[in-house]
Amino acid sequence: MIGADGAQLGVMSAREALAAAEAAGLDLVKIAPQAKPPVCKILDYGKYRFEQQKKDKEAKKNQKVVDIKEVRLSLNIDTNDFNTKLNQATKFLAAGHKVKASIRFRGREMAHTSLGADVLKDFAKALPNATSDKPPVLEGRTMTILFTPVAGKPAVNK
Repeated sequence: MIGADGAQLGVMSAREALAAAEAAGLDLVKIAPQAKPPVCKILDYGKYRFEQQKKDKEAKKNQKVVDIKEVRLSLNIDTNDFNTKLNQATKFLAAGHKVKASIRFRGREMAHTSLGADVLKDFAKALPNATSDKPPVLEGRTMTILFTPVAGKPAVNK
């Protein structure tokens, strides 16, 4: 049992603890119910809940949301288009986002999925500040690869 001022009141029965809390005009709250014997504290429960909500809100405000941005390539992409997509992906990575590069195969292009894998591998080699955990994956008619920013590079917030 812990008092309202934080002092140890010792081990006592539940009735005695409840009577002590009522005498102080506060609530009896189980802090560690799984302990033997359970640890209880005398405090203002409404104020306690308000403080917990405040802590939760502060923690939520400080967490960073990582978005996944997508760059779509084609099987027979030209050099300038490739460089444009590369620059866009570099900007996304510099901002701290993950980048998903994808190629959609249409019609007879499904017979040449190895060419699509080559395009994505070239894209991976050309990205300066990104790492990819897995090789390109074919899901249905779309081949994708996911890039994450390198941890050593500082993220620029825009």
